[in-house]
Amino acid sequence: MEIIQFFIDLLRDPREFIAGWITTLGPIWVYTPLFIIIFIETGLVLTPFLPGDSLLFAAGVFAAPGGGLNLAAFLIIMCSAAILGNTSNYWIGRKLGQVIIDSGRVKVLTPERLQKTQGFFDKYGLLAVVVTRFFPIIRTFAPFIAGLGRMHFGKFTLYNVIGGVLWVTIFTLLGYFFGGIPFVKDNFELVIIAIVVISFIPTVYGILRVRFGKKDADSS
Repeated sequence: MEIIQFFIDLLRDPREFIAGWITTLGPIWVYTPLFIIIFIETGLVLTPFLPGDSLLFAAGVFAAPGGGLNLAAFLIIMCSAAILGNTSNYWIGRKLGQVIIDSGRVKVLTPERLQKTQGFFDKYGLLAVVVTRFFPIIRTFAPFIAGLGRMHFGKFTLYNVIGGVLWVTIFTLLGYFFGGIPFVKDNFELVIIAIVVISFIPTVYGILRVRFGKKDADSS
């Protein structure tokens, strides 16, 4: 239960955790927990619930002058975490994907989520590796599905790098440039909630389309 509460608190206000890590871990090791969270969210199909978007935004606030994080170092380390996480998930899907699905033990791998993710690949092809970076939950399943479908690793890596760099850079710079605005500072928890809700809208919409589209097909 403690680990669940930790992630709930992290999701609600990542700013508090980052400030604590800066104080306790110092200017070098502070990047370690941030790297781990971004890597795990993208690298393990079991953890699609981690708050990648809001964590990057909050870290961008601390990457501003005087905040305790170095912007260049943060971008390099987090981009590496995102790219390596996707690569790990790709190989898990490629080597163990069908075994994991057939076991039925990974409850987050619902047919709707798998179908939705596959729909992105059917629609966008390799670009889906980039596009899905900006969809919570789906971005965790995308590299797994790419590996399961034996997408060419070289091509996957190219789009993985592009998507990882864009995702990390955009959300970090949003926090860097806008996190210091008085309204954002005074209502940070609400801003984080808004980021989470807005980022989830396309994912929820896609899942509902898949679910109701399947019902319509079955009824016809």
